[in-house]
Amino acid sequence: MAQKHPMAQNPSGKSGPQAKKQGKSGVKASTVVTLGTIGVIALAVIGACAADDDDYEEINADCVDLGNQLPDGSYEVVDEDYCDDGYHGSRGAYGWYYGGLLAGTRVSKGTSVKPSDVSIVSRNGTVIQRGGFGGRGGSGG
Repeated sequence: MAQKHPMAQNPSGKSGPQAKKQGKSGVKASTVVTLGTIGVIALAVIGACAADDDDYEEINADCVDLGNQLPDGSYEVVDEDYCDDGYHGSRGAYGWYYGGLLAGTRVSKGTSVKPSDVSIVSRNGTVIQRGGFGGRGGSGG
């Protein structure tokens, strides 16, 4: 009887225990576990970052005529259309007054300096700034 070539007996060229695994995909279990773990960690980090977006402090803003401060240090609140980026009025220096205390139609004890890292919403619900990224939204009424 003729002897077979060593490759004909074991086409994979492997001997011992590795020859018995010939039908397997060749992917090591440690690789699958590592990639799976990385995926789970990545999803956890993304989820945590998304949850942090909602943690910004929310403050109110009122549209006022910054050029007309009243004797008691307060400002008269005006229609927020005057503070709209598209408004080009002929009088007054209208702007947002942030974090003030509203008493009737006057606001005081706030600032005209736009704070960062907070969510700013007008008392009518217009989003002025979302969580520290700046910009002015057009929603609300």
